[in-house]
Amino acid sequence: MQRVTVVCVGKLKERFYAEAAAEYVKRLGRYCRLELVELPEQRLPENPSPAEIERALAREAIRSRLPASAGLIALCVEGRMQSSEELAQLMETWAGRGEKQLVFLIGGSFGLHESVKAEVRVKLSMSPMTFPHHLARVMLLEQIYRGFQILEGGKYHK
Repeated sequence: MQRVTVVCVGKLKERFYAEAAAEYVKRLGRYCRLELVELPEQRLPENPSPAEIERALAREAIRSRLPASAGLIALCVEGRMQSSEELAQLMETWAGRGEKQLVFLIGGSFGLHESVKAEVRVKLSMSPMTFPHHLARVMLLEQIYRGFQILEGGKYHK
């Protein structure tokens, strides 16, 4: 069974995000072994300088949670937008190549450190619009679920 890890900076504080995420985690149990990893977001002043942001992103412990042999996909602004079908195809292609684990990365309010983004194989953008990273987590879980449904030929996609 495919292993999927979603590494997120920041905890889900709002109940409605947590409940939505939990629903997709439950649904995904049929298709993959899902692991959600929440890392603490670095605290910054109200109007942080670029140097303060850079230091905070460098301190986030994302790199320590990245498996060496996994396919890494980062959600980031400069990423490429893909349809649900394209994401499903990517998941299928990587599984077909023997990729045992897919790891999706979601940064905090200020994104991901450049050194982390340099290590990923795919940079994915959900939209040219800006979303809170907590909502992005729910949206990503839904898209992973939809991807498995597409690959199965399930009714969820139609």
